[in-house]
Amino acid sequence: MQATISGGFMDRSVEERYQAASRTLRLPFVRIYGVLFMLVALAYSIANPLFLHAHDAAFLAILLGSVLLLAGAYVAVTFWSGYIKQPALDFAALLGISLLVGLVNIVLLAELIELDDDLHAVGAINRLAITAFAAVALAGRPRLFLLWLALECVVFLATVMAIQDHDAGLWYAILSYVSGALVMIAINFAIDRSSRAAFALSEELEVERAKSEELVFNMLPPAAVERIRDGRMVADSYADASVIFIDMVGFTKLAQRVSPGHLVELLNAFFNHADRCAAKHGVEKVKTIGDAYLAIAGGNQSVGNSADVAIAFAQDVLAGVAALQPVAGTEVGLRVGIHSGPVVGGVIGATRMAYDYWGETVNMAARLEGCAPVNGIAISESTWLRAKGRAAFGPPHSELLKGVGETCVYHSVPHAPALPDINWVA
Repeated sequence: MQATISGGFMDRSVEERYQAASRTLRLPFVRIYGVLFMLVALAYSIANPLFLHAHDAAFLAILLGSVLLLAGAYVAVTFWSGYIKQPALDFAALLGISLLVGLVNIVLLAELIELDDDLHAVGAINRLAITAFAAVALAGRPRLFLLWLALECVVFLATVMAIQDHDAGLWYAILSYVSGALVMIAINFAIDRSSRAAFALSEELEVERAKSEELVFNMLPPAAVERIRDGRMVADSYADASVIFIDMVGFTKLAQRVSPGHLVELLNAFFNHADRCAAKHGVEKVKTIGDAYLAIAGGNQSVGNSADVAIAFAQDVLAGVAALQPVAGTEVGLRVGIHSGPVVGGVIGATRMAYDYWGETVNMAARLEGCAPVNGIAISESTWLRAKGRAAFGPPHSELLKGVGETCVYHSVPHAPALPDINWVA
């Protein structure tokens, strides 16, 4: 993130965020400065009647009272919600305070010189206190600060030249003021540069954090992430979910005939298409296992009828098989197995974490995939009973599934229409 020659960020929206953030962070210090200056003015108001002539003390009381009112109003306006976007308020208030302090100094210096011609101590309110106030309040707005300083310099010269007759005194006053002003310009610049650098770093860290969050949420459900951050175990039970297992037919033989790069391109096309279908139907992708795609309806992402959603998702994936042929350069087929029932989900381990699902329902879906027709779906009786859209499935028949035994299975009619609008590579 680079700044322009004039000192601001190139991106206007970034500059606006910086101004809002930096002024918000400086707000407590601006209020503290304002209160301290009010205390200084109050101290002068108390001390003046003790040492000065009555008419001058009365005039100074009016001026210092005006300083107190203006500083108080300035502090009060910082509590206004729109203050952050109005740096002109700082500019006007501080310039008004500077003018009033200049008038106070004219009276004070004249009185102190008359009272004690051997006086060597500073006998007036130090203007650098106001300049330091402005350097902080207008940090991030260097042009506005320089304009304020120029006007404040005019006020200073007008007040000094009005009471200073000796050339040496005038030049020393100017040198003292200029040296202090240059220091305040350096402070304003340093605050601006350091705060901009810190803001730019914060923005970059926020971008990286957002990328990391996106990666984490791609692997884990948001609720699981929150529990992991709190140090809690992630274990959930789902009474009625539908597990979908999709596998590519003849992948092992295909891997022996094509190059590794072509094989990766084919798998990437298949998985990307399945991901888009999952997002469309509200199905949760669990993981890929080699050339197989495991998904679940009714897990972390709640759906209505998990069986119907799972079937609709599977049909959508199979509808893109024809568009997969050009990517593969040969005939490609998919098999889908779906089983509905209870599952257990959670996160295990401390490295390469992922939210996974276990249980007989997951195993059953994998077994059903093995007996599904090419470019077709095999569903269990429990899925068939839950589903409302059963028209795509034929009559039940018995299948011998490994580790399960004789099982009632319903097969869909193989479906592979040509759909040229499906972009597998996207």
